[in-house]
Amino acid sequence: MKLIIALLLCLFLTQAFSQQGTYVTAGRIEFEKKVNSHALLAGEEDNDWYSLMKKTMPQFRITYYNLLFRNDSTLYMPGRENLNNGNSGFMTTADENIVFSDLSRSQYVAAKLIFDEKFLIKDSTRQIKWKITSETRNIAGFDCRRANALIMDSIYVVAFYTDMIIPPGGPEGFNGLPGMIMGVALPHEHVSWFATKVFAEEVKTTDFKIPAKGKAVTNKTLFDQLQGRLGDWGKWAKRNIVAAML
Repeated sequence: MKLIIALLLCLFLTQAFSQQGTYVTAGRIEFEKKVNSHALLAGEEDNDWYSLMKKTMPQFRITYYNLLFRNDSTLYMPGRENLNNGNSGFMTTADENIVFSDLSRSQYVAAKLIFDEKFLIKDSTRQIKWKITSETRNIAGFDCRRANALIMDSIYVVAFYTDMIIPPGGPEGFNGLPGMIMGVALPHEHVSWFATKVFAEEVKTTDFKIPAKGKAVTNKTLFDQLQGRLGDWGKWAKRNIVAAML
């Protein structure tokens, strides 16, 4: 009963935000990350190991994350566990990311577990050249507008943002639109992040636990290290590097 009441309250608050035109400056967003595991295995049908993996894993790997936001600060971190992902361990690169972004200073700190090694990345936030379109979509009760971009020279990104949630952040390292990014899809990488719920919660400065442990790197040094380690992995090298660098 308590769970039902909490869910109804969350739905009411989300609808109240969007319908009454209330601008939101602080709270928490739950994001659902969905990876199409079978699409990633396309073209590997002649490989017995990959064929076995495809038969034993669900088509979609779904994980949940929370994004705390307050003014110009965001903290992205793992959320509730999904016990239905099955055997998909080799597709979990950087699945436990914790990303703190100071959007006013264009700086971020991220802790990422990549192949059993923890990295601490301190760098500038990614500068993304977005092209805003007229397409709209409702996500978690908020009317959102679509924007497109290229990152890492060739990765096509589709995003949806709302100007009703003020901080210009989003999941992982996505940012730079005139409001909160509520949905991101990388169609050719077969992965997406979409908000499922928005919670009206008080968020204090002390709630932002900035990552502090891991091997210190910048984006460039991490990219160079991964290139060196995965150079013989073919297309899997690119997919793992993209997953790690987001």
